[in-house]
Amino acid sequence: MSTRSLSATSNPSKKTITRINRNSKLFKTILNAIQEKKGEEIISLDLRKIPEAVTDFFIVCQASSSTQIKAIADHVEYQVKQLCSEVPYRREGAHAAQWVLVDYVNVVVHIFHPDMRKFYRLEEMWSDAVLTEHT
Repeated sequence: MSTRSLSATSNPSKKTITRINRNSKLFKTILNAIQEKKGEEIISLDLRKIPEAVTDFFIVCQASSSTQIKAIADHVEYQVKQLCSEVPYRREGAHAAQWVLVDYVNVVVHIFHPDMRKFYRLEEMWSDAVLTEHT
């Protein structure tokens, strides 16, 4: 298990896992931000029951241009910061903007160009996860 998903308790020598669910403010804020910027084919993969997963959820969407991919990623970050007071642990892929990953530790957002999504096939790779479509 990744130590990045652990948060300290009142006893600094003990760690607890902070888990989220589909009703979490973070999860809902990310979905709303994607929908506001017209992300397409939005799905979530619930990875909580997969032992080797390093996060609770993947949220995956696509957009047809690098401009829109960047706009979605920027809006997700802005909305999460404004509404949840959180910043991403890491953001990758913004330079090429064919696949941008925004990592909030318990939720990892993947914003793909359709060709890249077909190539990497995250839904197939994580086929043991519960997949939910979001419209």
